Amino acid sequence: QHPSVNVVSILSLPLPELSKKLRDGSLPPDHVFYAYVGKALQIATETNCITEFLQESETQLRKAKLMEKQGLLYGVPVSIKDSIDCQGHDSTLGFIKNINKPAAEDSVVVQVLRRQGAIPFVKTNVPQSLISYDCKNLIFGQTRNPLLYTRTPGGSSGGEGALVGGGGSILGIGTDVGGSLRFPAAFCGICAIKPTGNRLSKRGILAGVVGQRAVAAAVGPLAKDVESLALCLRALLSEDMFSLDSTVPPLPFNEQVYSSTKPLRIGYYETDFFTMPSPAMRRAVRETKQLLEEAGHTLVPFELTNVDYVIFNYCVRGMFADGGSTFVKKFKGEMEKSSMGLFFWLAKAPHWLKTLLSWIAKPFVPRFSSIIRSVKENTVDEVWNLHHEIEDFCHQFIAQWKKLNLDVMLCPMLGPALGIGYPAKLSVAVSYTMLYNALDFPAGVVPVTLVTDEDEEQLKGYKGYYQDWWDRTLAKAFRGSVGMPVAVQCVALPWQEELCLRFMKEVETL
Repeated sequence: QHPSVNVVSILSLPLPELSKKLRDGSLPPDHVFYAYVGKALQIATETNCITEFLQESETQLRKAKLMEKQGLLYGVPVSIKDSIDCQGHDSTLGFIKNINKPAAEDSVVVQVLRRQGAIPFVKTNVPQSLISYDCKNLIFGQTRNPLLYTRTPGGSSGGEGALVGGGGSILGIGTDVGGSLRFPAAFCGICAIKPTGNRLSKRGILAGVVGQRAVAAAVGPLAKDVESLALCLRALLSEDMFSLDSTVPPLPFNEQVYSSTKPLRIGYYETDFFTMPSPAMRRAVRETKQLLEEAGHTLVPFELTNVDYVIFNYCVRGMFADGGSTFVKKFKGEMEKSSMGLFFWLAKAPHWLKTLLSWIAKPFVPRFSSIIRSVKENTVDEVWNLHHEIEDFCHQFIAQWKKLNLDVMLCPMLGPALGIGYPAKLSVAVSYTMLYNALDFPAGVVPVTLVTDEDEEQLKGYKGYYQDWWDRTLAKAFRGSVGMPVAVQCVALPWQEELCLRFMKEVETL
């Protein structure tokens, strides 16, 4: 309708610049809004990433034109993950039973976004139950990676990854309990940060497993670059959030830490000795390390130990401490269970049978044996002990960090994007991300390189640490990825989101 509007130039503006133009009035909000609606429609047609258009966004847009241009995100269209409540819309989690059960009110994060002038305009797809890093359910189907349609966009914030990665949204909000923000960002070549669990409000946000306290979930932003993530956190960490949810610590965004330029002491490791990194993952860490050293930072090797114990005993056992019964109940009456078949069988099998199977499997497939052992019903006493053990582990990890006098840590991130359907077979490959949910540390992802022919060639020698079925499957899943993005993870201590972002910015710049 407006031949004068240059959609291409609007879509090419980074978020800080776009929001500045919206606020100073040099770009009308409706031009920006419809430019993104058009692009989102195109990306949705290609990748199937959107579940719903939020009709009220048009009403909000009309009001925005009459409002004073305040709020850090004035006029910015924002996409929202399916599991985050928006008043009048379903949060399905991919379950048919949740259709036509609209949320009574906005989640706190969405309320704060609106108060900051942002316009939530679409909701995006997730895997059924959220406990997966693929993105498919029976209601909306499979979401594809915008960079290569045969690949998964990651999950569970997969719709966000595809939409932001494809350029159909400039800012997305997702959640993360095992890597659910970091997988989509890494697989789709964008940035994301998973804050400390309670830095942003989770009121009105649905979880895959409710009530478990072993593995910390978090809500956070995805965007094309680090500066955009910082702007989003500045907007969210406002008085609005602290007054709407008094359980969130009133810590406003620390500008001084984020903009500091003093050299950092950075820990790093190339592998967790549990999931063997792909050649591209290893190279991503090495090259980033070298660039950081050349820029004047100090890099210190960090020894990771017992990651297998953390994954099986804290993460799997912690999330399914009731033997998986709460999780299994969610699927009652649902059709789709195929990818979870084995898990359901395990959750329902009697304890003696699991013990026997675990013992038989141990010499041949030790990891499978550990998983069978982890999915068991715990007594209250055992759950308390587990929580105590996780606390101890966290303090030991911090002690090791402090002993080396580190500011931040550089870690591998699983990549490149796996083929569609592979995540369901490779639940063990979440080790690089889930470690930081168990520890509840802020962790961000920055794309740093693309898979080369040489990486692909080296993959032929990929064996894995266990040489079991999972390792063989992962080698297959990595194949044929030349040109796909690979990211690194940037980690900081709890409540140090600004330092984490500062480190991410450094990596992005270099």
